Amino acid sequence: MLTAWHLLQQPAALAAAVSCLLLALWLALAIDWRWGEPAAAWHPVAWMGRYLHLFGARLKRLPPAAAFTGGALAWCAGAAAVGGLAFGLQWLFLLQLLRLDIASIGGGLLGAALVLLLALLLKPLLAWRMLRDEVLAVEAALQTSLAAGRERLARLVSRDVSQLSEGEVRESVIESLAENLNDSVVAPVFWFVLLGLPGAAVYRFANTADAMWGYRGEWEWAGKWAARADDVLSWLPARLTAALLWLVAGEFHLAGLRREAAQTPSPNSGWPMAAMALALGVSLCKPGVYILNQAGRAAQAVDTQQAVDIASKVVLALSACALPAMFLIALWIN
Repeated sequence: MLTAWHLLQQPAALAAAVSCLLLALWLALAIDWRWGEPAAAWHPVAWMGRYLHLFGARLKRLPPAAAFTGGALAWCAGAAAVGGLAFGLQWLFLLQLLRLDIASIGGGLLGAALVLLLALLLKPLLAWRMLRDEVLAVEAALQTSLAAGRERLARLVSRDVSQLSEGEVRESVIESLAENLNDSVVAPVFWFVLLGLPGAAVYRFANTADAMWGYRGEWEWAGKWAARADDVLSWLPARLTAALLWLVAGEFHLAGLRREAAQTPSPNSGWPMAAMALALGVSLCKPGVYILNQAGRAAQAVDTQQAVDIASKVVLALSACALPAMFLIALWIN
Protein backbone atom coordinates (compact mmCIF):
# COMPACT_ATOMS: atom_id res chain seq x y z
CA MET A 1 0.00 0.00 0.00
CA LEU A 2 2.79 2.40 0.92
CA THR A 3 4.70 1.66 -2.28
CA ALA A 4 1.61 2.44 -4.37
CA TRP A 5 1.06 5.69 -2.48
CA HIS A 6 4.68 6.71 -3.13
CA LEU A 7 4.22 5.94 -6.80
CA LEU A 8 1.18 8.21 -6.97
CA GLN A 9 3.20 11.10 -5.55
CA GLN A 10 5.16 11.19 -8.82
CA PRO A 11 3.47 13.47 -11.41
CA ALA A 12 4.04 11.02 -14.27
CA ALA A 13 2.59 8.12 -12.28
CA LEU A 14 -0.39 10.18 -11.17
CA ALA A 15 -1.07 11.21 -14.77
CA ALA A 16 -0.85 7.57 -15.83
CA ALA A 17 -3.30 6.51 -13.11
CA VAL A 18 -5.76 9.24 -14.08
CA SER A 19 -5.44 8.26 -17.74
CA CYS A 20 -6.23 4.63 -16.88
CA LEU A 21 -9.28 5.66 -14.85
CA LEU A 22 -10.48 7.89 -17.67
CA LEU A 23 -10.04 5.11 -20.23
CA ALA A 24 -11.91 2.73 -17.94
CA LEU A 25 -14.78 5.22 -17.68
CA TRP A 26 -15.04 5.68 -21.44
CA LEU A 27 -14.83 1.94 -21.97
CA ALA A 28 -17.55 1.31 -19.35
CA LEU A 29 -19.83 3.81 -21.09
CA ALA A 30 -19.12 2.16 -24.45
CA ILE A 31 -19.85 -1.31 -23.05
CA ASP A 32 -23.09 -0.04 -21.56
CA TRP A 33 -24.08 1.69 -24.82
CA ARG A 34 -23.48 -1.49 -26.81
CA TRP A 35 -24.50 -4.34 -24.50
CA GLY A 36 -26.43 -2.93 -21.55
CA GLU A 37 -26.78 -4.79 -18.26
CA PRO A 38 -25.08 -8.01 -17.16
CA ALA A 39 -27.17 -10.91 -15.88
CA ALA A 40 -28.70 -10.38 -12.44
CA ALA A 41 -26.59 -13.17 -10.96
CA TRP A 42 -23.45 -11.14 -11.76
CA HIS A 43 -24.85 -7.67 -11.09
CA PRO A 44 -23.41 -5.80 -8.06
CA VAL A 45 -26.56 -3.68 -7.72
CA ALA A 46 -28.62 -6.88 -7.44
CA TRP A 47 -26.29 -8.01 -4.65
CA MET A 48 -26.78 -4.67 -2.91
CA GLY A 49 -30.53 -5.15 -3.25
CA ARG A 50 -30.39 -8.57 -1.60
CA TYR A 51 -28.46 -7.15 1.36
CA LEU A 52 -30.92 -4.26 1.74
CA HIS A 53 -33.93 -6.57 1.46
CA LEU A 54 -32.51 -8.90 4.10
CA PHE A 55 -32.12 -6.13 6.69
CA GLY A 56 -35.07 -4.01 5.59
CA ALA A 57 -37.65 -6.72 6.21
CA ARG A 58 -36.64 -6.73 9.88
CA LEU A 59 -35.97 -3.02 10.39
CA LYS A 60 -39.37 -1.71 9.32
CA ARG A 61 -41.09 -3.74 12.06
CA LEU A 62 -39.06 -2.12 14.87
CA PRO A 63 -40.15 0.87 17.02
CA PRO A 64 -39.17 4.28 15.52
CA ALA A 65 -35.94 4.89 17.45
CA ALA A 66 -34.67 1.34 16.95
CA ALA A 67 -35.72 1.37 13.28
CA PHE A 68 -33.84 4.62 12.63
CA THR A 69 -30.71 3.46 14.47
CA GLY A 70 -30.78 0.06 12.81
CA GLY A 71 -31.37 1.58 9.38
CA ALA A 72 -28.46 3.98 9.82
CA LEU A 73 -26.11 1.22 11.02
CA ALA A 74 -27.14 -1.19 8.26
CA TRP A 75 -26.65 1.56 5.67
CA CYS A 76 -23.21 2.50 7.01
CA ALA A 77 -22.10 -1.14 7.18
CA GLY A 78 -23.23 -1.79 3.61
CA ALA A 79 -21.66 1.40 2.27
CA ALA A 80 -18.38 0.61 4.06
CA ALA A 81 -18.30 -2.91 2.64
CA VAL A 82 -19.11 -1.75 -0.90
CA GLY A 83 -16.69 1.17 -0.78
CA GLY A 84 -13.93 -0.83 0.86
CA LEU A 85 -14.13 -3.63 -1.69
CA ALA A 86 -14.15 -1.15 -4.58
CA PHE A 87 -11.20 0.74 -3.09
CA GLY A 88 -9.18 -2.44 -2.66
CA LEU A 89 -9.80 -3.64 -6.20
CA GLN A 90 -9.04 -0.25 -7.74
CA TRP A 91 -5.86 0.13 -5.67
CA LEU A 92 -4.69 -3.34 -6.70
CA PHE A 93 -5.31 -2.65 -10.39
CA LEU A 94 -3.61 0.75 -10.33
CA LEU A 95 -0.62 -0.63 -8.43
CA GLN A 96 -0.14 -3.30 -11.07
CA LEU A 97 -0.61 -0.80 -13.89
CA LEU A 98 1.96 1.62 -12.48
CA ARG A 99 4.52 -1.16 -12.22
CA LEU A 100 4.09 -2.31 -15.82
CA ASP A 101 6.40 -1.49 -18.70
CA ILE A 102 3.65 -0.55 -21.13
CA ALA A 103 6.21 0.11 -23.86
CA SER A 104 6.67 -3.66 -24.14
CA ILE A 105 4.12 -5.84 -25.91
CA GLY A 106 3.45 -7.96 -22.84
CA GLY A 107 3.18 -4.95 -20.54
CA GLY A 108 0.86 -3.16 -22.95
CA LEU A 109 -1.45 -6.15 -23.28
CA LEU A 110 -1.58 -6.69 -19.53
CA GLY A 111 -2.23 -2.98 -18.99
CA ALA A 112 -5.11 -3.06 -21.48
CA ALA A 113 -6.54 -6.11 -19.71
CA LEU A 114 -6.41 -4.36 -16.33
CA VAL A 115 -8.17 -1.26 -17.73
CA LEU A 116 -10.83 -3.54 -19.23
CA LEU A 117 -11.33 -5.28 -15.86
CA LEU A 118 -11.74 -1.91 -14.14
CA ALA A 119 -14.26 -0.87 -16.82
CA LEU A 120 -16.20 -4.10 -16.30
CA LEU A 121 -16.36 -3.37 -12.56
CA LEU A 122 -17.60 0.18 -13.21
CA LYS A 123 -20.14 -0.70 -15.91
CA PRO A 124 -22.84 -2.21 -13.62
CA LEU A 125 -22.80 0.97 -11.54
CA LEU A 126 -24.24 3.00 -14.43
CA ALA A 127 -27.14 2.14 -16.72
CA TRP A 128 -27.92 4.35 -19.70
CA ARG A 129 -28.72 1.62 -22.27
CA MET A 130 -31.33 -0.04 -20.04
CA LEU A 131 -32.96 3.30 -19.19
CA ARG A 132 -33.16 4.32 -22.86
CA ASP A 133 -34.60 0.96 -23.90
CA GLU A 134 -37.22 0.96 -21.13
CA VAL A 135 -38.38 4.49 -21.97
CA LEU A 136 -38.73 3.71 -25.67
CA ALA A 137 -40.51 0.45 -24.79
CA VAL A 138 -43.19 2.42 -22.91
CA GLU A 139 -43.80 4.61 -25.95
CA ALA A 140 -43.91 1.55 -28.22
CA ALA A 141 -46.41 -0.12 -25.86
CA LEU A 142 -48.58 3.01 -25.90
CA GLN A 143 -48.84 2.70 -29.66
CA THR A 144 -50.41 -0.73 -29.07
CA SER A 145 -52.82 0.23 -26.29
CA LEU A 146 -53.12 2.38 -23.18
CA ALA A 147 -53.23 -0.74 -21.00
CA ALA A 148 -49.96 -1.97 -22.50
CA GLY A 149 -48.36 1.43 -21.94
CA ARG A 150 -49.45 1.47 -18.31
CA GLU A 151 -48.14 -2.05 -17.76
CA ARG A 152 -44.75 -1.18 -19.24
CA LEU A 153 -44.54 2.08 -17.26
CA ALA A 154 -45.08 0.16 -14.02
CA ARG A 155 -41.61 -1.34 -14.54
CA LEU A 156 -40.07 2.14 -14.32
CA VAL A 157 -42.03 4.00 -11.63
CA SER A 158 -43.33 3.24 -8.15
CA ARG A 159 -46.58 5.24 -8.44
CA ASP A 160 -50.00 3.74 -9.19
CA VAL A 161 -50.37 3.77 -12.97
CA SER A 162 -53.78 2.09 -13.26
CA GLN A 163 -55.72 5.33 -13.77
CA LEU A 164 -53.24 7.29 -15.89
CA SER A 165 -54.35 8.64 -19.25
CA GLU A 166 -52.18 8.28 -22.35
CA GLY A 167 -50.79 11.78 -21.86
CA GLU A 168 -50.05 11.10 -18.18
CA VAL A 169 -48.24 7.87 -19.05
CA ARG A 170 -46.08 9.82 -21.51
CA GLU A 171 -45.40 12.57 -18.98
CA SER A 172 -44.45 9.97 -16.36
CA VAL A 173 -41.98 8.22 -18.64
CA ILE A 174 -40.31 11.50 -19.60
CA GLU A 175 -40.04 12.42 -15.92
CA SER A 176 -38.56 9.02 -15.14
CA LEU A 177 -36.05 9.40 -17.95
CA ALA A 178 -34.89 12.77 -16.63
CA GLU A 179 -34.71 11.67 -12.99
CA ASN A 180 -32.93 8.39 -13.75
CA LEU A 181 -30.55 10.11 -16.14
CA ASN A 182 -29.11 11.62 -12.98
CA ASP A 183 -29.44 8.57 -10.72
CA SER A 184 -28.20 5.97 -13.21
CA VAL A 185 -25.65 7.88 -15.28
CA VAL A 186 -24.60 11.39 -14.27
CA ALA A 187 -24.29 10.84 -10.52
CA PRO A 188 -22.29 7.56 -10.72
CA VAL A 189 -19.96 9.16 -13.28
CA PHE A 190 -19.66 12.32 -11.15
CA TRP A 191 -18.59 10.31 -8.09
CA PHE A 192 -16.26 8.13 -10.19
CA VAL A 193 -14.52 11.23 -11.54
CA LEU A 194 -14.22 12.64 -8.02
CA LEU A 195 -13.35 9.51 -6.00
CA GLY A 196 -12.83 6.67 -8.45
CA LEU A 197 -14.55 3.29 -8.29
CA PRO A 198 -15.31 3.58 -4.52
CA GLY A 199 -17.21 6.82 -5.13
CA ALA A 200 -19.39 5.30 -7.85
CA ALA A 201 -19.98 2.15 -5.81
CA VAL A 202 -21.02 3.97 -2.62
CA TYR A 203 -23.31 6.28 -4.59
CA ARG A 204 -24.99 3.33 -6.31
CA PHE A 205 -25.48 1.65 -2.93
CA ALA A 206 -26.99 4.86 -1.53
CA ASN A 207 -29.32 5.28 -4.49
CA THR A 208 -30.43 1.63 -4.30
CA ALA A 209 -31.06 1.97 -0.56
CA ASP A 210 -33.18 5.08 -1.16
CA ALA A 211 -35.15 3.28 -3.89
CA MET A 212 -35.89 0.37 -1.52
CA TRP A 213 -36.14 2.09 1.87
CA GLY A 214 -36.75 5.77 1.19
CA TYR A 215 -40.53 5.82 1.53
CA ARG A 216 -42.95 7.18 4.09
CA GLY A 217 -45.42 4.98 5.96
CA GLU A 218 -43.92 1.73 7.18
CA TRP A 219 -40.45 2.89 6.04
CA GLU A 220 -40.74 6.30 7.73
CA TRP A 221 -37.99 5.64 10.28
CA ALA A 222 -36.08 2.64 8.95
CA GLY A 223 -35.46 4.43 5.65
CA LYS A 224 -34.92 7.98 6.87
CA TRP A 225 -31.11 7.75 6.93
CA ALA A 226 -31.04 6.17 3.47
CA ALA A 227 -33.31 8.88 2.05
CA ARG A 228 -31.24 11.72 3.52
CA ALA A 229 -27.94 10.14 2.44
CA ASP A 230 -29.19 9.90 -1.14
CA ASP A 231 -30.35 13.54 -0.99
CA VAL A 232 -26.86 14.63 0.05
CA LEU A 233 -24.98 12.52 -2.50
CA SER A 234 -27.35 13.50 -5.34
CA TRP A 235 -27.40 17.25 -4.62
CA LEU A 236 -24.56 18.31 -6.91
CA PRO A 237 -25.10 15.67 -9.63
CA ALA A 238 -28.79 16.60 -9.99
CA ARG A 239 -27.85 20.20 -10.69
CA LEU A 240 -25.08 19.07 -13.01
CA THR A 241 -27.63 16.98 -14.93
CA ALA A 242 -29.86 20.04 -15.30
CA ALA A 243 -26.89 22.13 -16.46
CA LEU A 244 -25.93 19.52 -19.06
CA LEU A 245 -29.52 19.39 -20.31
CA TRP A 246 -29.40 23.17 -20.71
CA LEU A 247 -26.01 22.90 -22.45
CA VAL A 248 -27.15 20.36 -25.06
CA ALA A 249 -30.71 21.70 -25.51
CA GLY A 250 -30.31 25.43 -24.90
CA GLU A 251 -34.05 26.03 -25.11
CA PHE A 252 -34.68 27.68 -21.74
CA HIS A 253 -33.44 30.28 -19.28
CA LEU A 254 -31.65 29.17 -16.14
CA ALA A 255 -33.74 31.52 -13.99
CA GLY A 256 -36.85 29.65 -15.06
CA LEU A 257 -35.18 26.35 -14.26
CA ARG A 258 -34.68 27.28 -10.60
CA ARG A 259 -38.31 28.35 -10.29
CA GLU A 260 -39.65 25.17 -11.87
CA ALA A 261 -37.33 22.85 -9.92
CA ALA A 262 -38.70 24.26 -6.67
CA GLN A 263 -42.18 22.96 -7.54
CA THR A 264 -41.32 19.39 -6.54
CA PRO A 265 -41.03 18.18 -2.92
CA SER A 266 -37.69 16.51 -3.65
CA PRO A 267 -34.58 18.71 -3.24
CA ASN A 268 -32.97 17.07 -6.28
CA SER A 269 -35.26 15.29 -8.75
CA GLY A 270 -37.01 18.53 -9.72
CA TRP A 271 -33.86 19.85 -11.38
CA PRO A 272 -33.43 17.30 -14.19
CA MET A 273 -37.21 16.91 -14.61
CA ALA A 274 -37.77 20.66 -14.88
CA ALA A 275 -34.82 21.00 -17.26
CA MET A 276 -36.24 18.30 -19.52
CA ALA A 277 -39.73 19.85 -19.44
CA LEU A 278 -38.31 23.24 -20.43
CA ALA A 279 -36.03 21.76 -23.09
CA LEU A 280 -38.96 19.96 -24.74
CA GLY A 281 -41.42 22.80 -24.18
CA VAL A 282 -43.91 20.43 -22.54
CA SER A 283 -45.76 20.41 -19.25
CA LEU A 284 -45.02 17.52 -16.88
CA CYS A 285 -47.44 16.81 -14.05
CA LYS A 286 -47.77 14.45 -11.13
CA PRO A 287 -51.42 14.94 -10.12
CA GLY A 288 -51.79 16.49 -6.70
CA VAL A 289 -48.03 16.94 -6.27
CA TYR A 290 -46.54 19.29 -8.90
CA ILE A 291 -46.82 20.76 -12.38
CA LEU A 292 -43.58 21.57 -14.19
CA ASN A 293 -43.60 24.16 -16.97
CA GLN A 294 -47.35 24.71 -16.65
CA ALA A 295 -47.33 26.97 -19.71
CA GLY A 296 -45.93 24.16 -21.88
CA ARG A 297 -47.93 22.04 -24.31
CA ALA A 298 -49.10 18.47 -23.76
CA ALA A 299 -46.47 15.81 -24.38
CA GLN A 300 -46.78 13.96 -27.70
CA ALA A 301 -45.29 10.67 -28.95
CA VAL A 302 -42.49 12.56 -30.71
CA ASP A 303 -41.43 14.11 -27.39
CA THR A 304 -40.44 10.75 -25.93
CA GLN A 305 -37.97 10.14 -28.74
CA GLN A 306 -36.73 13.73 -28.53
CA ALA A 307 -36.21 13.36 -24.78
CA VAL A 308 -34.14 10.23 -25.38
CA ASP A 309 -32.10 12.05 -28.03
CA ILE A 310 -31.41 14.94 -25.65
CA ALA A 311 -30.44 12.55 -22.86
CA SER A 312 -28.08 10.72 -25.23
CA LYS A 313 -26.32 14.01 -25.94
CA VAL A 314 -26.02 14.59 -22.19
CA VAL A 315 -24.23 11.22 -21.83
CA LEU A 316 -21.81 12.19 -24.61
CA ALA A 317 -21.22 15.64 -23.09
CA LEU A 318 -20.64 14.04 -19.69
CA SER A 319 -18.00 11.69 -21.08
CA ALA A 320 -16.24 14.64 -22.73
CA CYS A 321 -16.34 16.72 -19.53
CA ALA A 322 -14.73 13.87 -17.59
CA LEU A 323 -11.39 14.46 -19.36
CA PRO A 324 -10.64 18.00 -18.10
CA ALA A 325 -12.32 17.32 -14.76
CA MET A 326 -10.13 14.34 -13.88
CA PHE A 327 -6.90 16.06 -14.86
CA LEU A 328 -7.83 19.22 -12.96
CA ILE A 329 -8.45 17.06 -9.87
CA ALA A 330 -5.08 15.37 -10.42
CA LEU A 331 -3.34 18.74 -10.65
CA TRP A 332 -5.03 19.85 -7.45
CA ILE A 333 -3.97 16.66 -5.64
CA ASN A 334 -0.40 16.98 -6.86
